[in-house]
Amino acid sequence: MNMRLLLIGFTLAIAASDLLAQAPDAAQIAQERRQAELDAPKLVEVLELKPGMVVADVGSGGGAMTVVLGHWIGRGHVFATDITEHALRETRAYANKEGLTNVTVIEGAAASTNLPNACCDAIFLRHVYHHITDPDAFNKSLLESLKPGGRLAIIDFEARGRGQVPAGVRANRGGHGIPIGVLVEEVKAAGLTHVLSVERWPPDDKKAGTFLTLFRK
Repeated sequence: MNMRLLLIGFTLAIAASDLLAQAPDAAQIAQERRQAELDAPKLVEVLELKPGMVVADVGSGGGAMTVVLGHWIGRGHVFATDITEHALRETRAYANKEGLTNVTVIEGAAASTNLPNACCDAIFLRHVYHHITDPDAFNKSLLESLKPGGRLAIIDFEARGRGQVPAGVRANRGGHGIPIGVLVEEVKAAGLTHVLSVERWPPDDKKAGTFLTLFRK
């Protein structure tokens, strides 16, 4: 075997190893599905969703919440976005496996959701916002993706002094995460109206380390 073939084989082995490292195992998938089924009714309530509406899961990850809402929304539609190829692939495969024809998977960008204009009755982000490096452009994109009166829910956590801070984020985060006040002011600056903030989300989980902020167009 010549050196070129050895290099090709080595490269393919590394690629396969990376894919396996990224792929969640069956136990993780099952846990994410159980959690999504527990959290979905609370999210549906706060977003005032009804069957037949259009909702976007921005930063869909493995696709558990996308799939749960896809079943719930019925004749409506779910857009799922992410910026990583493996997340897009997993979400697409998950929706296909579940027989969902009302899910559209879209590759997002650092400064844009890449969703169609005025497509959504509601949008939500979970553990995504504190990674955004261009919040001014991204929040404008969120505004443009909502229908008039549409609602936006952002679930995230307060800045933690320890832990790796995502590259490129603004210094006012104060660590890994984001203060509620900073998030609210940035989203309001894009033209959305702040409706409420829930400091512990889900509210019935005493160990919850996340908050929810709700906005309306």
